[in-house]
Amino acid sequence: MSFVHNPQTRDARRAFLGQSGLLLSGAAVALMAGRDALAKGQDAGASDVRILNTALAAELEAIAAYQVGAESGLLQKPVLDLAVVFQGHHKEHAELLAKTIQTLGGKAVDAKDKYAFPVETLKSQGDVLQFAAMLEKGAVSAYLGAVPVFDNRDLSKAAASILGDEAMHWAVLRHALGQAPVPSAFMV
Repeated sequence: MSFVHNPQTRDARRAFLGQSGLLLSGAAVALMAGRDALAKGQDAGASDVRILNTALAAELEAIAAYQVGAESGLLQKPVLDLAVVFQGHHKEHAELLAKTIQTLGGKAVDAKDKYAFPVETLKSQGDVLQFAAMLEKGAVSAYLGAVPVFDNRDLSKAAASILGDEAMHWAVLRHALGQAPVPSAFMV
């Protein structure tokens, strides 16, 4: 693994993040540490706005995904309550990301009218939890890719804060599934 600054790698990551449609779902607990950084991130360039919009789009998708899970009738208390809490985290992230994008002079993306979720495969609480865990793992990976490519380092710190919260979501969901909450020492 190389930590050397490579502009070509950074540009490739930006292009990937901007076009991948990866689900970045988020959460608000760890975001608190990065809230000021996001709000003050006025030096960011257009590439930072694109990364933030990609994150916002994924947060909006995560909100919709948790809504599908909550309305499925498959989640029982206290799992349903936890899903609603996680959805609330995503809502807080989305609100802050949208405000930050606007502060930076960009236009925040809107939620899609409809998302292509695999609802036909969700037949049990475990299925819903597995789907949510997959989304959260994708979020961890996506934020991990975004952190080093922001031009504004304060935005990197805030994204890292969200990344930490996403990792907690993923661990809690894995635990609820009876899986090892932290399956390895490194995220890949």
